[in-house]
Parts: sequence; structure tokens; C-alpha cells
Amino acid sequence: MRLLFIVLAFMAGSVLAQPYPSKPVRLVVTFPPGGSTDTVARIFAPRLGERLGQPVVIDNRPGAGGAIGIDATLKSPADGYTIVLAAAGALTIIVHFPNRPAYDPTKDLAPITMIGTSPFLLVSHEETTARKVIDEAKANPGKLAYASGGNGTAMHLSGEMFKLMAGIDLIHVPFKGSGPAVTAAAQGQPPLAFADITSALPLLKSGRVKAVAVLSKERSSFLPDVPTLAESGVPGYEAIGWFGLLAPAGTPAPVVSRLAAETVAVMRQPDIKEKLAAAALEPWVTTPEEFLTFMRTETAKWGRVIRESGAKLE
Repeated sequence: MRLLFIVLAFMAGSVLAQPYPSKPVRLVVTFPPGGSTDTVARIFAPRLGERLGQPVVIDNRPGAGGAIGIDATLKSPADGYTIVLAAAGALTIIVHFPNRPAYDPTKDLAPITMIGTSPFLLVSHEETTARKVIDEAKANPGKLAYASGGNGTAMHLSGEMFKLMAGIDLIHVPFKGSGPAVTAAAQGQPPLAFADITSALPLLKSGRVKAVAVLSKERSSFLPDVPTLAESGVPGYEAIGWFGLLAPAGTPAPVVSRLAAETVAVMRQPDIKEKLAAAALEPWVTTPEEFLTFMRTETAKWGRVIRESGAKLE
């Protein structure tokens, strides 16, 4: 019996001593192929695999605003061989609604690093300014409308936060995705849309819609002549699209640290930055601790917006 214990202890020690990673790493992507989240994954995953010495295999698990992909991640062992690339909605927004997912992002997931950001925009079918939009809305309360990519999305809540901070009443018209929302705005039905830059850029380039404002705190390098909402009459306004890399809670700290260090190194490479820029995306990397703090701040912000605006998923 003693010999058996010795053998088992030796075997356990050998497993623990195996260098990480010793097999391919699965990267769960919470949206389907072709979207901005998937684009980010396909830009950095191959290079991350090179640095880790093992392939990073993309596994698209779309649905429920990203919750399905996170749920799949949480059902996997917390060993660093399943990680997830998720966006703001699944991590900081849908947790506030009545039919919220069963997970708590700040407790059930271990942040690795932020990956990047994608600017949000307010666009219109005609040349205008945020100040004029506010003035028109105040003169005609409850008559001016805006489109978004759907109820409960980051773009919807960006519009609701605009209403709250500007003290105006707008009608929300949800569409199934930012692309259809921007297309509707180009036709003036409704005349405004809150959208991510990836969805808006083709119609911006063709002149079918006009950029009224960017929603970030500072102007975007992709649209340097477009003012922010904060400088256009809504001081303190800020809403951005972002992506982050996470693992199941309980993943060993050395593994999280290794993944964070290698991902940050990848995102700082000049050719990776160029590929991201071509998709109107900017790298933004953090420590795991900074990412967790950011998630908590964003969760609190969107919770206030949902409570004060009465926004609903349906």
C-alpha cells in the first residue's frame, strides 16, 4: 500500500510539473465568424499560439449576447486550456436584466487582459451636430428616434445614457444588429443610430450616413475630425466597445500570468497593430488586476443606466 501511495504521489507531481501549455489551447469566441470580436481573435490567436508553442484553436460559440460562449468556458476545467474572448455586453450589461445568466463575471471568471477597443458612434442621415440633436429633441420631446443593434445591447444603452445625461426624450427603435440599424438611419427611418464603427464605416465612406459624434472620452484616430459627445454638449459622456480575454475562475495564477504576458507581447507587435487598424480596432492591454477593476466600473455604470432609464431586453 505504501508503495502505491509513493507511485501515485510521483505521478501527480509529474503532471503538475508539466510545462504549460503541453497541448492546444481552445479560444472560445462569443460571436459568430465575421464580426469584430471574431476578427480580433483571428488576428491575435495564431501569433499567441506561436509564443505559447501550442496552437490556439478558435471555437465560435455565439448566442444570447455572448452568454453561451461564457457558459461553455465555465463548464471547462480551470487549467488554462480553455479561455474566452468576450465583449462588454456579456461581461457588464446582461447581468443586470431579470433573465440574467447564471454566472457572475467578476467572480466566476479570471481576467487575463484587455485586448482592444472599437469606437462607438452616433450617426445621422444628414449633416448635423450633437448640439442640434439635443435642441431638436428638447423642442419635440418623445418624437425624435434613434436606432440600435437591439434591446439590451451596448449601443442601445449608449443611446439611453445619452438621453439621461442630455436630459432629453428619444424613442428607441431596435434592429437585429448594428448593420441594419445604420442602414435604416441612412434612409432616415429613424434619422439617428448608435453603432460600432465597424458597422458604420462602409456607409460613412459612401456618404450615406454622417458621423455626428464619437462616444469615447477622446477623439478616435480613425475619425479625428469627428468630435466626442463629451465636447459636444454632454460633458463626462463615455461609451466604448471593448474585448477582453478571460479564463474560468480558479485557473492557476502562473498560467494566467503567462497568458497575460504573451498576449500583451502579441498585441504590441507593429504588424498586429496594423491589422487591427485595418479593421478599425485599437489594441488596449492591461494587467489582470486592471481588467478586473475596469469590469467592475463598467458593470456599475451600465447598471445605473439600466435602472434609471428602465431599459429592457424585450
